Amino acid sequence: MTQEEKTKIEEEIVDVLKTVYDPEIPVNIYDLGMIYKIDLQEDGTLEMDMTFTSPSCPAADYIYEDVRTKVEGVKGVKVANIELVFEPTWDQSMMSEEARVELGLD
Repeated sequence: MTQEEKTKIEEEIVDVLKTVYDPEIPVNIYDLGMIYKIDLQEDGTLEMDMTFTSPSCPAADYIYEDVRTKVEGVKGVKVANIELVFEPTWDQSMMSEEARVELGLD
């Protein structure tokens, strides 16, 4: 896989992540800053770190499964190893400008 191909696949991964929402928040998880790492390996293995806005998120299982299903559906991704991490702790400063505007924080 060339660097150009890897970049294109990673951009597609970001695009599908922008279709995943916490049912309680009207902003996608990517713009919320819940994705800490996207690293596509040469063999098509995706190493990804993600978090939740709260460790006790009631929709955690739903969101996690939605992410896994969608990123594994991206052409070029053979398997997704998604690690749930809580360090650093998520906070509002991790949100994109678009998310902050959508939620009325700016």
